[in-house]
Amino acid sequence: MITFPFQVVAFDLDGTLADTAPDLTASLNHALAELGRPGVPHESVRHMVGHGARALLEKGLAATGGASPELVERGFPIFLDYYEHHIADETRPYPGVEAAMDVLAARGVTLAVCTNKLESLARELVAALGWTDRFAAIVGGDTLPVRKPDPAPLFAAIAAAGGGRAAFVGDSITDTDTARAAAIPCVAVSFGFADRPPEQLGADLLIDHFDDLIGALEQLGSR
Repeated sequence: MITFPFQVVAFDLDGTLADTAPDLTASLNHALAELGRPGVPHESVRHMVGHGARALLEKGLAATGGASPELVERGFPIFLDYYEHHIADETRPYPGVEAAMDVLAARGVTLAVCTNKLESLARELVAALGWTDRFAAIVGGDTLPVRKPDPAPLFAAIAAAGGGRAAFVGDSITDTDTARAAAIPCVAVSFGFADRPPEQLGADLLIDHFDDLIGALEQLGSR
């Protein structure tokens, strides 16, 4: 058997494993319209994702006239209801991600998801993409009392996946800060939802395609 330097590889979900921006944009703009606000451009939404659905709605409201707590409370169930019914209308896995997961599984690596998306929505999306059997653990933004960049959700995901030496793959400063706080090696993808140039995320390694993931992890494992 070919040995691999990590027993567990955990992934962020939105912007890392799948491009969820089209469905998040549609859901946000539906909620904004119901609240009498204009929509937010798709490219703007890509830079608002990463802290959960409520934070996304808050940012959308702030960008279109102001986000009061009352408006957020009114809009949040509207957003959630629409998103639950359209969670994978246009969401697509990033190129090469399933092949990379296949290679990791073949090498005995256990996979986990650690996301700030509500756990129920994360599980729905993973199921819609046909990935339920791929992940031993899914930890969401509401699974614990804290969320990323606190390292506790990442620790929980790794433990639920069986523990051992682990690496984290993400796309945002939230992910790289989480990995740093957990003292766990981090690979960042350059094509996700980062709010800054990918080179400024502070990841241990940066990849432009999932074809490069296995090599990147092997490189980190040899350090």
